[in-house]
Amino acid sequence: MKTEQITLNDSEKLGLIGSFATMLTAGIPILEVVNSLREDVKGSQRKILDAMFEDLMQGKHINFTFSRFPMIFDKVTVNVIKASEEAGTLDVALKDLKLTIQKDIEFNDKIRSALIYPIFIMIIFVAVLLMILIVVIPKISSVFSRLHVDLPLPTRILIFLSNALLQHTPEVIIGIGAISGFVYFLFKRKRSAITGFLFTLPLVSKLVEEIDITRFSRSLHLLLSSGLPITAALELAENVVVKKRTSQIIARSREMVFAGKPLSEGFEAAKGYIPAIMIKLIESGEKTGSLDKSMQDISEYFDYEVTNTLKLLTALLEPILLVLVGVVVGGMMLAIIAPVYGLIGQVGAH
Repeated sequence: MKTEQITLNDSEKLGLIGSFATMLTAGIPILEVVNSLREDVKGSQRKILDAMFEDLMQGKHINFTFSRFPMIFDKVTVNVIKASEEAGTLDVALKDLKLTIQKDIEFNDKIRSALIYPIFIMIIFVAVLLMILIVVIPKISSVFSRLHVDLPLPTRILIFLSNALLQHTPEVIIGIGAISGFVYFLFKRKRSAITGFLFTLPLVSKLVEEIDITRFSRSLHLLLSSGLPITAALELAENVVVKKRTSQIIARSREMVFAGKPLSEGFEAAKGYIPAIMIKLIESGEKTGSLDKSMQDISEYFDYEVTNTLKLLTALLEPILLVLVGVVVGGMMLAIIAPVYGLIGQVGAH
């Protein structure tokens, strides 16, 4: 099977799935749905629908087409569609999938929104730093060079950086590019080690755990609702988490389910890391035969918890960033002003 390396943004993906769900629910045959949608879209969406039309004409299923586009439709989505096609509930599964994508978009938007402020502060900081090095330092250094005064080390460093930036601009750009490329290469090669370290930071660790639980429970709810066996659903849902320990706990829990034990018992073994409320809700769902509903409740609860943790992180990050930027910029200004005061002092002494 040939896979296609094309992508869709979140809104395009949501629109495609939503249109399918709406038209299939209305009782329109699948081939008519695909043909109708092909007339209204272009680009990557058109490529997907063209491929789907060809596959359907050859007697293949929608999940086969989705599996050809792994950068758009993950294994969870493909398996949900496959199970629903086998059960004859494709329209229901597409509705559930549409709601899940909507929640994922909202969830990701919360995380992005929390990152906007620190990124904005860093951009302002870099802009101020460049302005000082390109505009302020050259004027000050020309005065100091004419007066032949001994400059403190911080001032000499600033003048050196300014001269390097102005007189060797291409080399500086190449150097920054090389360092950025090395950092990117290192991150790709040692990604798990770097992210593992970042995930141990106090508030970040808690946030990542909550994000993992939210994504896991949402995916498991979708998979169980589509009719997949719990062991298969756990295997697929294990891939949506980013923290290694969370993945290991899910894998161990799946092994215990294979051995005939309840899922709640598997998570109970990791109590302390896995919140007690999650274990209790899973236990309740298993007793009442509504585990999929319990997983939905868990995802909604931890979605709210992630929002609160993000607010706390942002509230802490704002003053820390402002202080750091103030200290660095203030230090640079002090390195400029100190020699000036030194000169004034020497003139006053004479």
